[in-house]
Amino acid sequence: MTAPSTPTTAIIVVAAGSGTRLGAGVPKALVDVDGRTVLRHALDGVFAAAPMQVVVVAPAGWETQVDAEIAASAGERRHLATVVTGGATRQGSVSAGLDALHDDVRVVLVHDAARALTPASQLDAVAAAVTETGVIPALAVVDTLKRVDGDEVTGPVDRSALAAAQTPQGFPRAALQDAYATALAAGQDHTDDAALFAAAGGAVRRITGSERAFKITTPGDLERARLLLAAGALALPRIGVGTDVHAFGGEGNLWLAGLEWPGEQPLSGHSDGDAVAHAMVDALLGAAGLGDIGQHFGTAHPEYAGAHADVFLARTATMLAEAGFAIGNVSVQFQGNRPRFSARRGEAEQVLSAALGGAVVTVSATTTDGLGFTGRGEGVAVTAVALIHRI
Repeated sequence: MTAPSTPTTAIIVVAAGSGTRLGAGVPKALVDVDGRTVLRHALDGVFAAAPMQVVVVAPAGWETQVDAEIAASAGERRHLATVVTGGATRQGSVSAGLDALHDDVRVVLVHDAARALTPASQLDAVAAAVTETGVIPALAVVDTLKRVDGDEVTGPVDRSALAAAQTPQGFPRAALQDAYATALAAGQDHTDDAALFAAAGGAVRRITGSERAFKITTPGDLERARLLLAAGALALPRIGVGTDVHAFGGEGNLWLAGLEWPGEQPLSGHSDGDAVAHAMVDALLGAAGLGDIGQHFGTAHPEYAGAHADVFLARTATMLAEAGFAIGNVSVQFQGNRPRFSARRGEAEQVLSAALGGAVVTVSATTTDGLGFTGRGEGVAVTAVALIHRI
């Protein structure tokens, strides 16, 4: 039996393909992309996701090389990863991976190493979506499709009913193992795990996939991956710092960190005086080179009079997205004697994160030991640091 701390989700990374169409002389997963192999990039995404048991299915004779790639990527999660030898077919390889799962595993993801640039967020999303059904990430088909007979075009195909499947594909463990046993016993061969699961009577639903989760199959695919990685290397993260100070003395209730604080003395300001939200806006705008809060939300914009944090932050997130930036995280520190912040910290972080479309927001609070205007209870001061990157 495994230890109680063993993850209940596992991922089988199928890396046993020959890669004949790449013509590289080594298995596809071990082809060099940019000084790192296809498998290394895939594993970097796996180990950036939530902790899981990781089973990598290696080509026969290449187990040592695959184990070295795991060691280079896994860091402190090395103990969660193992290597098994693949079978003659993809189904045989996945079956070997299933045999290596820990007893505690309840959800299984099956992932193609060839989809090397799949973001960790897609792995987490699939794992979270698995219930009694299978889950696949998929993209809408955008090309115009035709039905053909040889060289003759015989008619159109309605693409609205189609989707391009990706990996990882997620399943409840017991149902997937039963489906594999049925398929292997019947000698059935399926193009992916979702088809095998459905053939055994399992339901499958889809979530939105990622453009980066394309499969590296041809030299053109490999070149596309290299170009994307090169562009990403040039897109260094950008950091912005924002500060805001407000005095007590407004009307109504206090608004701070996106929350209303009944019974607390309000802050004065053009809007609601929410110094936490205002510092965050300045940090984000500064990181993107888009000016400051006064330029976009100041007294020259009466439509923002009395507006709360969700309005400011949602508009700021939209501005950044339009300029080609994604928000990584925002860290905020509030200085003041009031309100007592610790009891509502989690609530504030959730509200602020939601206003930014899910970006990570952390808020801390401190006093100044009675020093300065914050120590005298005259107002509050806030500093925010934002990290963004090019999309």
